[in-house]
Amino acid sequence: MHPGPLLLAVPNVSEGSDSQLVAELGAAFAPARLLDTHSDADHGRSVFTLAARQRDVPAALLAGARATVERLDLREQDGLHPRVGVLDVAPVVYPAPELRGAACAAALTAAALIGEDLGLPVFLYGDLATNPAHRERADLRRGGPAAMAARLARGELRPDHGPPRAHPSAGAVLVTARPPLVAFNLDLDSDDVELARAIAAELRESGGGSPGVRAMGLYLPARGRAQVSMNVAAPGPGTLAELAEAVRRRAPVAEAELVGLAPAAALEGFPEDIPLRDFDPARHLIENALGSLEP
Repeated sequence: MHPGPLLLAVPNVSEGSDSQLVAELGAAFAPARLLDTHSDADHGRSVFTLAARQRDVPAALLAGARATVERLDLREQDGLHPRVGVLDVAPVVYPAPELRGAACAAALTAAALIGEDLGLPVFLYGDLATNPAHRERADLRRGGPAAMAARLARGELRPDHGPPRAHPSAGAVLVTARPPLVAFNLDLDSDDVELARAIAAELRESGGGSPGVRAMGLYLPARGRAQVSMNVAAPGPGTLAELAEAVRRRAPVAEAELVGLAPAAALEGFPEDIPLRDFDPARHLIENALGSLEP
C-alpha cells in the first residue's frame, strides 16, 4: 500500500505547565514526526505540529490520544483557552489544495478510531461537520466541558463517533481536515485586558474585521500583560503584518508569537521592530519544515 502524501496534524492538549509531561505526550504521537511544540501555562495548552504520511496519520493521532487520555484529567486542568477535552482538537492539515482529499480521509479514519477505541465522543467540525451547528468550534465549546456534558446528557448534542456522553476525565474531541491556519498572539505593552478585548472584537470577522479572523483578549498572569490571541484562516501574503499594524494603532505591542507553523507568505513584511518570540524560520515556516523531510 502506498503511504500517501505528506500531511500535517496539529493536536492541541489541555496542559501547558508540566514540560516533562508535555514532552512525553508529544513523543506519544508516533509514528508521526514531531516538528514543533508550543506550550503556554496561562492558556493551559500545548500545540503539537506533526508530519506524517497519510497512511500513518490515523494511527499517530490514536496513539497520542490514548496517552493524553491516560495522563490528563480535565477536572484538574485549568487555563484561559476554551476547551472541551484533554485532547481538545485534532485537525489534519493539507499543505496544498490538491491534498484535501487525503487529509479528509485521514481525519475521518482518526475520528472513528478515537471514538471507538478510546470511548470518547468525537465531533467533526469545520468542512467535515455533519451538522451545521457543529461547524464552528466556538459553538461546540460554549460553556466549557460542563456545558457540553449537560448537552450530551439531554440529547441536544450527538457525536459523530463514540458514546453519546462525555468521558468523565477526558471530555470530548473535535476533529477536522483543513488548510493551514495561523495561530498568532500579540502581547500588549499593557495589562489592560479590556483594551485587549476591545481590539479583539474589532479584528474578528464576526465584528466586521478581516475575513477568517477569530480573536479574543486575555490577561496573562505569568507575563503581567494583556494579549490579543488570534486564529487566522487562509492567511495570505502579509496577513500577520497587517494584523500587527492594526493592533498597534490602538496599543503598543511588546512582542508577538506564532503558535505552531505558518506559511512563509503570511509573514511577508512583518514589522522588524516587533520581536517574534523564539521564531526560527527553519522550524516555523511550513515550506522549510516540510522541505527538510522530503527525500
